[in-house]
Amino acid sequence: MPEMTNCVIATRESPLALWQAEHVKALLESRYAGLQVDLLGMTTKGDKILNKTLSKIGGKGLFVVELEETIRQRKAHLAVHSLKDVPMELSPGFMLGAVSSREDPRDAFVSPKYRSLEEMPDGAVVGTASLRRELMVRSRFPKLVVKPVRGNVGTRLRKLDSGEYDALIMASAGLKRLGFEERIRQVIDASVSLPSPGQGALGIEVLAGDEETLRLVSFINDPKVRACTAAEREVSRALGGSCQVPLAAYAVPEGTDGLWLRAMVGNHHTGEAVFAEVHGSIGKPLEAARKALAELRSKGAERILSEILGE
Repeated sequence: MPEMTNCVIATRESPLALWQAEHVKALLESRYAGLQVDLLGMTTKGDKILNKTLSKIGGKGLFVVELEETIRQRKAHLAVHSLKDVPMELSPGFMLGAVSSREDPRDAFVSPKYRSLEEMPDGAVVGTASLRRELMVRSRFPKLVVKPVRGNVGTRLRKLDSGEYDALIMASAGLKRLGFEERIRQVIDASVSLPSPGQGALGIEVLAGDEETLRLVSFINDPKVRACTAAEREVSRALGGSCQVPLAAYAVPEGTDGLWLRAMVGNHHTGEAVFAEVHGSIGKPLEAARKALAELRSKGAERILSEILGE
């Protein structure tokens, strides 16, 4: 057992973030008899600004930087994040100490009125906080109306139930972790809505060089999930992945040592999108990512990105 007797986890105070932190706390305390794990809850800037989309206020990094500062000041040893919310390039001095096994990474259709996107009538309103999901709806269901929705899982569901939206597209993982699985009317196949890089996995962030904390969390790391999400995150990183770019990347293990990676980038205003699909080695995830990137670029990814970002 590591020499540590106390470990502090920095976490946002949203219900899902607290569930994730409590989950890691339980794993640690179960693994190491006598280890005391405490949570240090914080409300980040990203949690406070709810009247604007993430793409307009600085992106998902707003959920991370304040937790990082707490670790930098040694008030906490680690932070637990939804991996899809972790910036593709971590702040200097930080690293992912572990990537957890993955909950269902697919998107979910949630509606009190309809059973699926296909069943919704023209003009029905779909809420999402993701440009990637907005792109999916606009490209595949162009007669539906897409409106942004912010807030934690419970807040979004209350807005749905109050009639502000006819349906929501949300992450299956978050709904299941918080006990809202019964609200899912349809799990959307990845062939229809390709997941966000890292969706469904947890990332444990630590200070680079903090060997004691790294040893502490190492058992949580799932090598195959880490490889798959590394490929996904590299696609996003290379294309400037942020909340301003509708981008998807999803990899799964294939056979004994293979990896199947699908990726997409598009324009949520026009519905145009380009796709890539490659097979590679799970031991060389970045090589698979480079192949997918080459395919996306050959199909016009750079032009689409320029149009979105106004360059």
